[in-house]
Amino acid sequence: MYPAGPRAAATVRQADSPEPVGGSGWSACRPQNHRMSAGSAPSDASSRALPFTAFATLLLIALMMGANHVGARLAFNHGVDVITAVACRSLVTAAVVGALVWHQRLPLSFKPGQRRHLTWIGLLLAVQSYSLYSSVARLPVALALLAFNTYPLWTALWARVVYGHRAEPRVLRAMPVMLLGLALALDVLGAASGLGAAAHWGQIGAGVAFALTAAATFGLALVLTQHEVADVDGRLRTALTMGMVGVLAFVAGLAQGGFHLPTAAPGWWGLAALTFLYGTAFTIMFTVLPRLGVVGNSAIMNVEPIFALVLAWALLGQTIAPIQVGGGLLVVATVMWLGLRRR
Repeated sequence: MYPAGPRAAATVRQADSPEPVGGSGWSACRPQNHRMSAGSAPSDASSRALPFTAFATLLLIALMMGANHVGARLAFNHGVDVITAVACRSLVTAAVVGALVWHQRLPLSFKPGQRRHLTWIGLLLAVQSYSLYSSVARLPVALALLAFNTYPLWTALWARVVYGHRAEPRVLRAMPVMLLGLALALDVLGAASGLGAAAHWGQIGAGVAFALTAAATFGLALVLTQHEVADVDGRLRTALTMGMVGVLAFVAGLAQGGFHLPTAAPGWWGLAALTFLYGTAFTIMFTVLPRLGVVGNSAIMNVEPIFALVLAWALLGQTIAPIQVGGGLLVVATVMWLGLRRR
């Protein structure tokens, strides 16, 4: 899965080596140490305008990822549990990307220490995948994704803690704006819901905690990816880490006594949709985007929560208050602003 070293902001992701992904994760937010440092001049490929076909393809990928989470919620509403969804999605994605690795005859070689770091990244993405889907199962889909989209802040924090990197001033300026938008989107005082803070947080607290856990673990995975395994081809990296996530979820499913399959037809449609959309989005990213000359990620990918908001309203009947929509737009706009910064 797409996604984002410490990009403390949505940044360029090379088409042949995306960040690890384990959930939403498309908007890989990291200043690229091994590809492009925060202080270097933008390359011609990253600074020129995207052609319409490439722009539309990036929008399609963002739409598919937003729809993937709506499909997951539909499946959860009809008997599927989080472990089953993560196992199906991750194993199929690993198989699809693994087939690309085999077809394109990529070398399976690693430098000393990279296998160990890939193992840690896989474990982190397993936690992230479980946590994000657990949040989607408890919150309106768009709110779960908006809370998860705080991962640029976590990448900046982990880069500081683990590697001693200072956050860019632009990230520090964006931090309070993003947190304000998140506070509005989550209705932290319970005013929009009319329940009051205590009752409102009694309803959303667990879902928010899962989303922030997903953001924190994803941020650490991105930092480790950038600094330790950035020169491992993105297709190989994705196949290995997603395969690890899928195997761990499969073992967890067996340990809990078996998988929870849908109890009604809509649940089967949701499970099929989340699996198909996730795997297809990766296939497009690795096969179509390079042919279109898209060398890097676009900040437009961060509109995923907006697509999820519309789809969840249309398909699931989920609604949120206007002030929450405004807060969500503020979060998305801030992440896009970070992604559009000059490098």
